[in-house]
Amino acid sequence: MSTSSPVVSVPMPEQLTLQGSAQTLLRLKPLLAQQAGPTVALDAAPMRVFDTSAVAVLLELRNGLLAEGKSLQVLRMPERLQALVALYGVAELLPA
Repeated sequence: MSTSSPVVSVPMPEQLTLQGSAQTLLRLKPLLAQQAGPTVALDAAPMRVFDTSAVAVLLELRNGLLAEGKSLQVLRMPERLQALVALYGVAELLPA
């Protein structure tokens, strides 16, 4: 019998632009820090309105988790966000 638990993901906000990026970081950092296990998952499916700040927020969250010895997994990333991540050349840093 497997003892692994299902991945619990933290939802991203529907809107993530420069204007709200600092607030999003303040909200998500403690939620991610509470997650058990070596990999923490973010659910990006709720994201509808975002700009390049979303990439910066994801990288900042990733760096914070790396400092704690954890990794970040971004689930259900919208196509437009995938395109931004690829454009900035950081797709390998934000695995799905």
